[in-house]
Amino acid sequence: PFLIKETYCSTIAGCWGVWVYNVCCLSRRIDHKLMRQDSTKSLLIKTEQLLRIEEHDFAMRPGFGGAAIPVGIDVQVESIDSISEVNMDFTMTLYLRHYWKDERLAFPSRSNVSRTFDGRLVKKMWVPDVFFVHSKRSFIHDTTMENIMIRVYPDGSILYSVRITVTALCSMDFSSFPLDTQNCSLELESYAYNENDLMLYWKNGNDSLRTDEMVLSQFFIKKFHPSSGLAFYSSTGWYNRLYINFILRRHIFFFMLQTYFPTMLMVLLSWVSFWIDRRAVPARVSLGITTVLTMSTIITGVSSSMPQVSYVKAVDIYLWTSFLFVFLSVIEYAAVNYCSTLEEMRRLKRGKLPTSYNTSKAMAFDGCFHDSDIELTPFPRLPTSMTSSHHRTPLQNPEDPPIEGTRLRRQRSVQENVDLLLSNSYLIDSYSRMAFPLSYLLFNTIYWSMYSS
Repeated sequence: PFLIKETYCSTIAGCWGVWVYNVCCLSRRIDHKLMRQDSTKSLLIKTEQLLRIEEHDFAMRPGFGGAAIPVGIDVQVESIDSISEVNMDFTMTLYLRHYWKDERLAFPSRSNVSRTFDGRLVKKMWVPDVFFVHSKRSFIHDTTMENIMIRVYPDGSILYSVRITVTALCSMDFSSFPLDTQNCSLELESYAYNENDLMLYWKNGNDSLRTDEMVLSQFFIKKFHPSSGLAFYSSTGWYNRLYINFILRRHIFFFMLQTYFPTMLMVLLSWVSFWIDRRAVPARVSLGITTVLTMSTIITGVSSSMPQVSYVKAVDIYLWTSFLFVFLSVIEYAAVNYCSTLEEMRRLKRGKLPTSYNTSKAMAFDGCFHDSDIELTPFPRLPTSMTSSHHRTPLQNPEDPPIEGTRLRRQRSVQENVDLLLSNSYLIDSYSRMAFPLSYLLFNTIYWSMYSS
């Protein structure tokens, strides 16, 4: 029995060993088959060997020591995110593409098919060091990975594309604000390589700058165009510089609703006092003060949203001129009230007011005397001899008949006109009803013809 049991156990152990061996061999064949199908593990090594990255020093530019390497640029503007008048800058998102040839990265290919890589290969090869002149902030988008693409062709030609958002300075001129047109530019330049080492150029000329359809809140884009030039630095020399120029025209409708229309209404409202009785002091004074304070609020609101420039803007001219019209309407009533008081004081001295007239009570009530309590004398009529249509001229013979159809009128002097206004203060309101609207209409005509062109 012991022999049978030992024989049985050895048989079981042998079968188990054979089964384990077969499973191990099968798993090895599956792993080898999967490894042949999936070459991802060795792809990076093959790429580095194919491009011979380890054989060259990519800290130096292609053709080091020789002629300048040409680097073509083209740009596709995705959006203009914001334009700030206070900070005098703009924010733009764009696709920046570089084209150059590096024969060190050439590789054999039967189908002449390029190879495309992401940003992980950029750190191991040479790329142009293009930066944005006058930029305040910039970054490369990195969601979900860095937005960088490298495409290498068999002959060593390279396309390097990157998606960037940059905030750059724009020197704005607000002398015509808000009827202004702004010229802004984004400037590209190599930081380390001057024109003897690297030559920047627009790859496709004027077609190198492309834009998507963009709609801005306060501006509309009149023109996008590229240009190029040279920049000189005293310590390092001349550098190639590329410009992305765009012209912005401001929308006026927002400022018409927020600034110009309220200002016009305040000026028109200040003229209502010309039709109010000059004896209604509380009504006319409160109306004048209200319009003055409202104009001050409008001016303060516009100034707070603008940079503190040292020159006069177009909106400042309009607001302060309108403020002057409102202020003069208040001064006009002060003149009317003063003339009325002066006229009545003269009559009081001449004894033309009744003895029962209480001057202090009348002045305390509304600030001026009442015409209903005053004996108003009519204007004196001209003598009949002066208004006659039959008169003789000084050079006419006394025996000749008089000349008909002419009148002699003596022109009043300035002093007489002033005395006439002082004695008839209601004429100031009458003249103001015509003078103020005509003057403001003339000002608007000149203003809009100058700044709208």
